[in-house]
Amino acid sequence: MALDTIGATNQLLSEGDVPPVHEVNAQGTSPFLLTSDHYGRVLPAALGDLGVAENELTRHIAWDIGIGGVADRLAEMLGAHLIAQRYSRLVIDCNRPPAAVSSIPLISEATAIPRNEGISEQERKARRREIFEPYHRHIHAAIDRRVHDKRPTVLVSLHSFTPVYAGVARPWHIGALYNRDTVLPQLLLRHLRSEGDLVVGDNEPYAVNDLTDYTIPVHGEARGLANTGIEIRQDLIADQSGQQQWAERLARIFAEIEVELRAERLVD
Repeated sequence: MALDTIGATNQLLSEGDVPPVHEVNAQGTSPFLLTSDHYGRVLPAALGDLGVAENELTRHIAWDIGIGGVADRLAEMLGAHLIAQRYSRLVIDCNRPPAAVSSIPLISEATAIPRNEGISEQERKARRREIFEPYHRHIHAAIDRRVHDKRPTVLVSLHSFTPVYAGVARPWHIGALYNRDTVLPQLLLRHLRSEGDLVVGDNEPYAVNDLTDYTIPVHGEARGLANTGIEIRQDLIADQSGQQQWAERLARIFAEIEVELRAERLVD
């Protein structure tokens, strides 16, 4: 699809483009429902390279480096359902409210995104309709099915963060993120700290809020689910070995947390 036909056809993705949603273990029996908003860095053919150099498109500005490998492995280890987004956050950020300026960024960190300049309202709507909305419909529908089947649901949103930001080194290995609901995050923080070899962030390097986040406020808090965000430092999961080690660690911790949640009747 040529660039100038998006507005005319009101369509962004073509037959050659991959579907936006990646799923693992859709029939998984674990109470944990895993999401990964920045799993992939695919760009629609119609948008080319967004006017961005290839070396920039492999950086954190385009996706959460390493989290895909952790998410896939963790889903298998827990027997949990994973719903992930394949397209780059530079096309549309699936963890931003659509009205937010950062939803379709003109600049990310210090990198300009030329193809996002001056886009029409039709193209903006196409990105939301064909990438953002299918992803969140999948999450919403999965929760609906679990509620209908009277299955417990604990939402875990998986992310990764850069070791250095704005020239400042970040000391944390992993962080637990939250806003209104602190039950699961506090359990997670306690387990992570008990590992003994981790610098653990409490709402670090980010905190969840309604203006900068979408998945936890909409699918977790608004639906009354126990929830937490997880951020893992990218240098720890940049290769398959690190991804495997962190998936194993988190699988063990979440298995222990599940026992505690059931004992407290927070998961039935």
